[in-house]
Amino acid sequence: MALRLTPYLMMNGNAKEVIGYYEKALGAEMLGMVTHGEMSTETAEEEKNHVAHALMKIGEAELMVSDCGKNNPSQEGNQVTICITADNVKKSKQVFDALQQGGHVIHPFIETPFSPGFGAVVDKFGVTFQIVTES
Repeated sequence: MALRLTPYLMMNGNAKEVIGYYEKALGAEMLGMVTHGEMSTETAEEEKNHVAHALMKIGEAELMVSDCGKNNPSQEGNQVTICITADNVKKSKQVFDALQQGGHVIHPFIETPFSPGFGAVVDKFGVTFQIVTES
């Protein structure tokens, strides 16, 4: 199984604006979106309509976008991450476990509404990866 790498933009509450901008500027096509409110009942009221995960197609490429929470804001150095996509949970978990060695976990590897296996890590070199399993 080949892995697919996709750029992932981490925004601070303006992901919907970013998505609209890229739809107009680049002809992006929205493939799917879920809000923080749809993901969890424990989301702060002001973040419920923020984007938890969005996937767009631009030409032959994909771009992912989401809003960071107030407890983990986007900042220079982590605004663009790399999403690694695998077609099965076993492979995704293997990649997640390998990348966390010497680094640290941002989001534990769990099932989410958009993926049967998702997690995020910063590797030992300071590079942020999001690992997602296609559903």
